[in-house]
Amino acid sequence: MIYDIRHVTTYRYDAAVSSAACVMRLLPRAEAGQRVLDSGLDIAPAPAESRESRDAFGNRVTSVRIDAPHRELRVSALSRVLVARAAPPAAGLTPAWEIIRAAAQGARALDDSSPAHFLFPSRQVALDAQAVAWCARSFAPARPMLEACVDLMGRIKRDFAYCADATAVTTTVPEAFAARKGVCQDFAHVMIAGLRGLGLPAAYVSGYIRTIPPPGKKRLEGADASHAWVSVWCGPEFGWLDLDPTNDLAVGDDHVVVARGRDYADVSPIDGVFVGSGDHQLSVSVDVRPEGA
Repeated sequence: MIYDIRHVTTYRYDAAVSSAACVMRLLPRAEAGQRVLDSGLDIAPAPAESRESRDAFGNRVTSVRIDAPHRELRVSALSRVLVARAAPPAAGLTPAWEIIRAAAQGARALDDSSPAHFLFPSRQVALDAQAVAWCARSFAPARPMLEACVDLMGRIKRDFAYCADATAVTTTVPEAFAARKGVCQDFAHVMIAGLRGLGLPAAYVSGYIRTIPPPGKKRLEGADASHAWVSVWCGPEFGWLDLDPTNDLAVGDDHVVVARGRDYADVSPIDGVFVGSGDHQLSVSVDVRPEGA
């Protein structure tokens, strides 16, 4: 499946901003099952300096400096991506989760996909004791790793309500777990906290999911949204496998990966500072369109 993706972020300021420096993670990454055919950023006002690099997790990072005074900053990320992922293995074929835990804790590699990076608490994933205990119910002794993770994913889908206004990007794992509601970021953080609390490596993935309008309804331009899910390490034979707790499904060709990290803080689409006064308003429009649609 080939997707054309348009992600537009607009900041409007109450007073003129004299300058800004931003770090952007908006361009999809190339990896197994996903090939980037074309991608780029259109930024207005045009930056005085722009540089692309890779961060510690292999994500594409664009650093820009804007010197022109402005009341509005508009960032358009345009990408064309080919997605053709292999089907996930049968969950029961993966090793017991205790074997995965021992292998992860004994890992010596420190490359960007090493499980060693994803075992410990991170900025937005605290190991909340109540969340860990709740997640642990899926991990009976000797249960295959992927089977246990799929069970946990299903429990999150059943027990947590999707509510866009219930949380913010700063909501903590204990807050989201206690409320039993939130958005994809919250569900991913809770699942990651539970897995890490059991000594199992889990990563946060940001990207997009293809949405299909209800029967008889037109597809609304710009009505899609960024998405987030979880990647679990199932040992050296099976590697990293992605699960979407918001939708209770294994990640397939309907998902497009932008960035991977320990939590949302590692993959935030735009971070930065500006020199100015007053408040600002943020609007985001996302369109994920299959080729020919």
